[in-house]
Amino acid sequence: MKLGIEDNSALVLASTSGLGKASAKALAKEGVNVTINGRNEKKLEEAVDELNHVGKGNVKGTVGDISKKEDVRRLVERTVKDQNGLDHLVTCAGGPPSKVFIDTDDQDWYESFDLLVMSVVRSVRESVKFLKEGEGTIVNITSMSVKEAVPNLVLSNSVRMSVIGLMKTLSKELGPEIRANSVLPGPHKTGRIKELIEEELKRGNIGAYEEGLEGWTEDIPMNRLGKPMELGELVAFLSSPRSSFINGAAIPIDGGGSNSNL
Repeated sequence: MKLGIEDNSALVLASTSGLGKASAKALAKEGVNVTINGRNEKKLEEAVDELNHVGKGNVKGTVGDISKKEDVRRLVERTVKDQNGLDHLVTCAGGPPSKVFIDTDDQDWYESFDLLVMSVVRSVRESVKFLKEGEGTIVNITSMSVKEAVPNLVLSNSVRMSVIGLMKTLSKELGPEIRANSVLPGPHKTGRIKELIEEELKRGNIGAYEEGLEGWTEDIPMNRLGKPMELGELVAFLSSPRSSFINGAAIPIDGGGSNSNL
């Protein structure tokens, strides 16, 4: 499907791997000029090289830590300069540490808030004036944990809720010039799932990696993990005129795994 976003420009945060990278790839395949971001320069260069071979979109990369205010400002400025504007912002961040409440300290909470909430606040603040120049979109990649708490992920379960409230508010305050939506991924085949399973192994909660993987998939009616590009293509759709009446939504993409009715 042609989404009608060819030659648009986009910034995708935390996008050298996983769901952020898949989103950048889906946009580039549609001919969007994309700036991707990561903290590791070598990994960033490899991702840029790969993504420049998937479609007509011109992909550039900028090193930066999205939990840092000055880095976020620089990312937006660089995108506007390199891509001659900014039409679409995709916010994404790696998950905070896997912990139960009693094992957290104040620093865990501060760092999680900076990573998950302030990265969105700052990137939107810096982007709004550019997004308003066209039919701008903001898509936030968060987690199904905002609907149904995940064991051992108290930081993610708690802090991500703030972003859902922010995105809904932005949809009211920035419309009709800018649309703001969230996607709520369940378990996908990314490094994050591998990391969480390995944490469970360390705790002795499971006896083998395969047992942990089965635990993530057994309650999913599709009987598998999500594929990153399935989410990436949803992000591209929400960034396009094809979704022009979708605003303020929080859309699950979890294979039916959540028990929530809404």
